[in-house]
Formats: sequence, structure tokens, C-alpha cells
Amino acid sequence: MWVLAAIALLGATAFAQQPAPALSGRIIDQTGTLSAAQRTALDSKLAAFEAQSGPQIVVLLVASTAPEDIAAYAQRVADTWKIGRREVGDGVLVVVAKNDRRVRIEVAKALEGAVPDLAARQIIDNALRPAFRADDYAGGLNAALDQLIGRIRGEGLPAPATVPARDGALPGFQLEEIAMFLFVAVPVIATVLTRLFGRKVGSLLTAGGAGYAAWWFTASTFVAVGVGMAALVLVGIIGFGAATGRAMRRSGRGRPHVGGWDGGSWGGGSWGGGGSDGGGFSSGGGGDFGGGGASGDW
Repeated sequence: MWVLAAIALLGATAFAQQPAPALSGRIIDQTGTLSAAQRTALDSKLAAFEAQSGPQIVVLLVASTAPEDIAAYAQRVADTWKIGRREVGDGVLVVVAKNDRRVRIEVAKALEGAVPDLAARQIIDNALRPAFRADDYAGGLNAALDQLIGRIRGEGLPAPATVPARDGALPGFQLEEIAMFLFVAVPVIATVLTRLFGRKVGSLLTAGGAGYAAWWFTASTFVAVGVGMAALVLVGIIGFGAATGRAMRRSGRGRPHVGGWDGGSWGGGSWGGGGSDGGGFSSGGGGDFGGGGASGDW
């Protein structure tokens, strides 16, 4: 009987767990503690570090982690988000539970040499606790991130350019997303432009727009040119837009609405992989978090 009771209790506890928040950026503040300027400054620091060195650091502020202890909550969220490069596993998650007055630095296994438990504890004691007690959350996080970045820089991790893109992916834009863009979005755009401007001009406009969109998401001229040329071939030579328009006319459907056919959406979601803050941030798909790090209060 007691075994059944224990199983029921564990099941009830698991059911009551808070769901992991959506990974929407490097700085996620569910408490409204940080100002927009503070979030931007912290995000810029982490974005620059990630671009230069590769590891991903994410900060999450929540009101409470109840019913879980902050360590269990942080590890579960980190494992769900999989921050850090997949090939390296270099992710760090900083969780601040404001109402609980608890903080956790969760470190992926690949970085436990750079940020051992004792070092994580010292960062909490020396950078976070004094500032948080003074209600200077942005200052405390800024100091803690500086210390984390300083320790990780000395670890000798592979530079971003030396790590092959995971699963044949391109940074910020996955191959399956490029395929979706070319074979779903481009025909829709081409249908409108070729009907308005004719096939030649419509093809050129579609190719230019597709190339610009690819450059916007990847910041890669090579990718932008490749996508633009592919769109030009699909529309100008194969006739994707014209074929779609003819199929629509045969079926009696009208012009496509912006954002999809007759109000539907194309693409089924964002192109950011593990979530995006609008600036191209997404999970690296790595980070095996085994409980390394430290917790503290203030």
C-alpha cells in the first residue's frame, strides 16, 4: 500500500511542476524586474560572447520555482532548452527565483572544468548576493556574467567557426527551414509578384526578396546569394509561381492572402529552431546538464 501511495505522491508532484518557459531570448524576465535597457545591455553582452567564443549563456528570472527546489527546476529547464553547442555542450543557465530569494547557476558538463561548483558558489556569494540584497539585479547579473565569461574564455573551447554546423545546419537558419522557405514561401510570393509584374520581373523580385530574407536571418552573403539563385531558378525557369497561379485559377481560388492561403499560415511556426527573441537567437541543441553548478540565497 505504501508503495502505491509513494507512486501517487511522485505522480502528483510531477504533475504540479511548472512547465519550462519558452526559450525566447538570452535574457528572459518573467518578473518585470529588469528594464528594457538593462535587458538589452545584458543580452548584447551575451550575444557578443557567443559570437566570439561559441558558448551560450541564458538568464531566466521567475517569481518562484515551487514546488521544485531551484536546482531541480534549473536542471530540468536547461535540459529542455539544450543551450550550448551540440558538438561541444557548452551551456550555462542562471536562474533567479525572485520571490523565493534563491539563485542557481546551472553548468553543462562540458564547462564544469571552467566553472566548477566552488567557482559557481563564489560568483553567487561575491557578485549576485550583495547586489540582489541592494535590489540591484541588473548590476549583480552583469558582474556575475563577467565572471562566468572570464572563466569560460580560459577553457580553450573550439572557436565558433571551427565547429561543424549541427546536422548540416547553417547558423541561425536550418536546412529544413531553407527548404520550407523555398518550396512553401517562395511559390506564394512568386504567385503574387508574377501576376502583378509578369513572369520575368516577378521572378527577379522574388529572387531578390528571397536573397534578402536569407541574408537577414543568417547574415551570410553566401547563403543569401544561394537562396536568391535557387528562387530565381524555381520561379523563372521551372515556373513555380506561374504553376501555383494556374492551379489556383483552375480550382477557383482567389489571390493568396498575406501570411497564407485564405487566412491560413505557411511555415507552421518560427524559423528560430529552439525559440527566437526576434534577433536570431536559438538553442544550439547541446548542453548535457548533469547537476553541476551551485545554488544560493540572498
